[in-house]
Amino acid sequence: MSNLPSSPLAGTALTSPGHMGLLDLGKSTRILFLTTDAPMLQSQLQVGAAPPRAADILGLLRDDVSTDEITPVAIMSYYDDRLARFAYTGFMADGVLIPPGAVQAGRFAVTVAGRRYGKGSSREHSPAAEKLAGIRLVIAESFERIYRQNADNIGLFTSTDFTLIDRIQRGEAIPLDEILAGRDALASGILQSGGLLRFGQAQLKNAAPESAALPSKKPQTLFEKIIRRHLLCTPVTPPDPKTGQGAFVQADWRFIHEYYTGMAAHMLHTTLGQPVRLHRPESMLVFEDHTSYVEQSPAHLRMGLVNNMRTMVQAQRDFAGLYGIRMHRTLTDEEAADDDGSNVAGISHAMMTEHYALPGQVVVGTDSHTPHSGALGCVAFGVGTTDMANAFVTGAVRITMPALLQVQLNGTVAPGVTAKDIVLHLLALPAIRAGNGVGKMFEFTGGAVRAMSIDERATLTNMTAELGGFTGIVAPDDETVRFLKQRRGVDFAIEPWMCSDAGAVYDDVMTVDCTQLSAYVASPGDPGNGFPLDQLGRSVKVDIAYGGSCTAGKREDFDHYHDVLAWGLAQGMKVPDSVQLFLQYGTTAVRDYCIAKGYDQVFQAAGARILQPSCGACANCGPGSSIDAGQVTVSAINRNFHGRSGPGQVWLASPPTVVASALKGELVSFEDLRNEHRQPSKVCGMPAANP
Repeated sequence: MSNLPSSPLAGTALTSPGHMGLLDLGKSTRILFLTTDAPMLQSQLQVGAAPPRAADILGLLRDDVSTDEITPVAIMSYYDDRLARFAYTGFMADGVLIPPGAVQAGRFAVTVAGRRYGKGSSREHSPAAEKLAGIRLVIAESFERIYRQNADNIGLFTSTDFTLIDRIQRGEAIPLDEILAGRDALASGILQSGGLLRFGQAQLKNAAPESAALPSKKPQTLFEKIIRRHLLCTPVTPPDPKTGQGAFVQADWRFIHEYYTGMAAHMLHTTLGQPVRLHRPESMLVFEDHTSYVEQSPAHLRMGLVNNMRTMVQAQRDFAGLYGIRMHRTLTDEEAADDDGSNVAGISHAMMTEHYALPGQVVVGTDSHTPHSGALGCVAFGVGTTDMANAFVTGAVRITMPALLQVQLNGTVAPGVTAKDIVLHLLALPAIRAGNGVGKMFEFTGGAVRAMSIDERATLTNMTAELGGFTGIVAPDDETVRFLKQRRGVDFAIEPWMCSDAGAVYDDVMTVDCTQLSAYVASPGDPGNGFPLDQLGRSVKVDIAYGGSCTAGKREDFDHYHDVLAWGLAQGMKVPDSVQLFLQYGTTAVRDYCIAKGYDQVFQAAGARILQPSCGACANCGPGSSIDAGQVTVSAINRNFHGRSGPGQVWLASPPTVVASALKGELVSFEDLRNEHRQPSKVCGMPAANP
C-alpha cells in the first residue's frame, strides 16, 4: 500500500509479559526521573552514571509533562522503530533538552514523573516512542486519560504506585497484579492480551447494542443518556458500567487525520492481513488538516522531514482510496486561487461540527480536541491510533466511564470578553491546575452558556482537552437548532430526552461568576498559566500574532478579528513592521463567509497574512510558528507548551486580544487599546468605527 517501513508496534511487539505474571526488568534497571533540576537530569543521561536515590529526587519531579515534550510534533511523520530515537526530545529542564537517542543509549526501562503525565495531544507516538526506546513502565502521580489508554493499547505499563521504585532499583520482579492494581478489568485484560487489536479480535467480533438503551429509573445527565443509547454488549464489559469501569460504545462518526492514518493502516494490515473488513465504512471520515503548509514549516524544513510528511499524506490517501472512505483533502494557497467550491476543507473537528455531527450522537476522532462537537449536544472524544484502528474493524470504541462535573457559568459576560477568556480563567483555577478535571466529563451550563453562540460554546468544549477532561458537552437548545438550520440547512427537532434530568447526580459542581471576568492571557509554558491581562504589570513586546486553529478559526472568531482591525484602520493604525500577523481560516466555510462579508479586504489593508484552512502554526506545521527562541508570539491557539509553535515564547489570548496586540506591538486588550484612542476617524477608505 505504501513504502513506509514496518512498525514493530504492530504484531509481536504488542505482546506483553502477562503470561508470566511478573514484570522482570532485571538486576540493574535504570530509571529516568523527569526532573526540574537540570544538573540532575544531565547526570542521569550519562552512560554508566550512578543512579540517583529516589529520596533525593522525588521532590523535584516535573508535573504536567506533555505529549509535545515526550514526542515533539515535528517528528510525528515517523511511526516505526525510528521513533525510539526521539523519546523525550521536547523535554527541558532549565534550558537543558534531552538529546535524540539519549534514552536508548542510557538503557532506561522505567520513567518517573509527577502529576498529569501525558497531558495535551492524543498522539500515540508518545507511548510508542517510549516503548520503542526501551521503557517498559511509566510511574507518575497521575495520568491524562488519552495517554494512559494509548499506553494500555500498545502494552506499555503505567502505575501511580511510587513504592515500586525502590523495589525495582533493588532488582525485584514485580507481580503484574500489583502494577495493575486499581485499574479496571478492561484495561487489565487489554494489557495482558498484548494490546487492543488482538484483544478486539478475540472479544469484540459480535459486539451488539446493549439493552441498557432502555430508559433508566433514575435521573440522568445528558452524557449518561447518550452513552446508554450507544453502549455495546460484550463478553468483557458490564451491562451498566459505573465510574472508572471500562466499556465499549458504537460511534455514529469515526474520523482520522494524516498523522495517524498510515500508522493505523499499517497496524491493521500487519496484524490482520490485507484487505481488512471495515465496520460501517460509510460512517468513517479522513481529513488532511495538518499538512497544507508543511513545506513552509520551519521545524519540518530544519529537520529535513518534508518528504516524510508527504509520504505520510500519501499513505492516508492510499488507505482512503483502497477502502472508498470519504476524504477531505488539504487546500493550499495555489489551489484556493482556482477553487470552485468543490473541495470542502478544514480542521477535522471543526469540519465535524460544520458538516456532520448532530445532537445525541457519539463522535470519535484521533485528536484530543474532538470534544469541539460537544457544543452541539453530542458526546465527542479523542482516541489514539490503536483505538481507532480497532474501531475501524470492530465498530467498538473503548471508553472508561468518567466522573461527571457540572460547570455552571453564571452571570452576564462583559462586552469583549470571550469564551477563550473564560476557559483561560478555568484553567488557572487551583482545582483544575491540581488535576481535578482529569478524565472527567464537563457539562457546561448556566446563563452565560445559554447566551453563547455555538462557535463560542465550541471553544469551551474544544478546550476541555486542556482542562484535562474526557469530553465537554452543552445541552442542545434553540441556538443549536438555529445553527444547524443557518449553517447546514438542517431542520433539526430536539427530542425530549436531550437534556439532563432534574435531580441528575454529578460528582462535582463548579460555579463561576462570569460577570467579574475580563480579558485573560496565559504566560508561556502551559495553558494553565492564566491571569487577567490588566494584572500583567509590565510591557511584553510581540513579534508574531496568530489567529486561527480549531479553537479560534471559527466564523465568530473572524468577526472579532475583523472588528478590531477595522477599528484600528479607522484610527489610522496598521500592524507595525516589527510584527507579523497571521490569520488562518479554520474551514473553507469560514473563509467563504469572510470573503462574502469583505473581511479579507480589511485584513489585507491592516497588514495581515491570510492562510488557507489548516491546523498550521498551532501544531508547528506552517507560517506563524516562531523560528528562534527570542521571538514572542501572542496566539489564539489552545496550547503553549514549549516548542508547540516553534522555539519562541507563546502567550495565549482571545481573538480580540491577539489582533489588538498585533496593532500595538505589545500585549494589550482591545478595551485598553480603545481607551488609548478615543476619537475615531476615517482612514484608508475604511468606515469609522465606534470608540
